[in-house]
Amino acid sequence: MKHAKPLDRIDREIIKLLQKDGRISNTDMARAIDVSEATVRTRLSRLIDDEIIQIVAVSNPLKLGFNVVGHLRVHVEIGRIDQVAEQLKQIKALWFIVKTSGASTGIDAEFNVESMADLNDLVLNQVGTISGVKSVETTLTLDFVKRRYNWGTGFDR
Repeated sequence: MKHAKPLDRIDREIIKLLQKDGRISNTDMARAIDVSEATVRTRLSRLIDDEIIQIVAVSNPLKLGFNVVGHLRVHVEIGRIDQVAEQLKQIKALWFIVKTSGASTGIDAEFNVESMADLNDLVLNQVGTISGVKSVETTLTLDFVKRRYNWGTGFDR
């Protein structure tokens, strides 16, 4: 990824509008921000290309046939975190993966699977067999209590 240009007021306004309604048109954003549609189109393209934002439909996996949803804490040997992370990226059931700090070297990941058998396979046969993985902790999601994506930017304060 190339070095991203700093976010200005226009970029921040585009992000906030999209966080409220990901289906808002470029024309409506331009009108709300008081810039041209071409400016919005150019800025939006840059924000996506620089991986500052993604525009996706956020869904509830529990309502889409994924009956087992949760979180993995993968404990990794020191010095192997990058190799393990690369292999975890290849596992379809893992949709969110981050390197973390804490008491031990680790990776946190969120998963969606259809059944407990699929979870068993994920933990024991896919994640647990990766060279460098010391152990895997699993937490299951019982229900989504709050899911909010309109937090603005850290530059708005």
